[in-house]
Amino acid sequence: MFELTGRTILVTGASKGIGAAIVEALGAADAHVVAHFGSDRSGAEAATARIPRDRVKLIGADLADPKAIDKLWREAVAWRGRIDVLVNNAAVMRLEGGIEDSDAVWDRVWAEALQVNVLAPARLMRHAVRHYLEHQGGILVTLSSWAAQRGPGNPALIAYAASKGAVLSATKAIARNYAKKNILAFGVTPGVVRTRLSEQASAATGGEAAVTATLAMGEWVPPSDLGSLIVFLSTGACRHLSGATLDVNGATYIR
Repeated sequence: MFELTGRTILVTGASKGIGAAIVEALGAADAHVVAHFGSDRSGAEAATARIPRDRVKLIGADLADPKAIDKLWREAVAWRGRIDVLVNNAAVMRLEGGIEDSDAVWDRVWAEALQVNVLAPARLMRHAVRHYLEHQGGILVTLSSWAAQRGPGNPALIAYAASKGAVLSATKAIARNYAKKNILAFGVTPGVVRTRLSEQASAATGGEAAVTATLAMGEWVPPSDLGSLIVFLSTGACRHLSGATLDVNGATYIR
């Protein structure tokens, strides 16, 4: 069991799915957790229910609004004076916006994906790197997707896959250029994770049984696996892993 006592960690998109599993795991490791949510405060409250109240802070912010992103960062830092780890988890995944959709749908889905999945996390990473330079280092973790590596199985997810590739590339750029400043950056690319969004997406590609049949382990990745991995990365125990892209897909896609 890894311990994160004394560390303050900001997690975006903490109200459900992977984000909820991450904050629960971080709380169990004794971290102080800043749990960001968009509109679902009750979900964030449920995800952090087992964390003592003095070790959790909930902050709502619309990641489509750059000013709200800046305010989120300021409030997160102000809570304890420092952020040790930023976990960029929040993202949107629309099951539309493919090449065969209308121009209006294409434009709307791409604009949203680029703002929420790329510009918002990049803006937070910029804040974090500047902060880390003042505090002798820190850690970034970016949740990307295996769709960014191999392409999505559903053509409607082209904007999502492209956005996840972009934010992963930004993370690698930070890892390479700030390694000597003790700034560690990791990319995590999950496969099919047991979340509501994945369950909805599977319906468009033959159903859950068809998707499961393609997986090497014959099962979907439990969100708790991602939580455990983020806890380990947040310790900084393996510094020379910085810059790595960590696949979590049960051996289905091996690069």
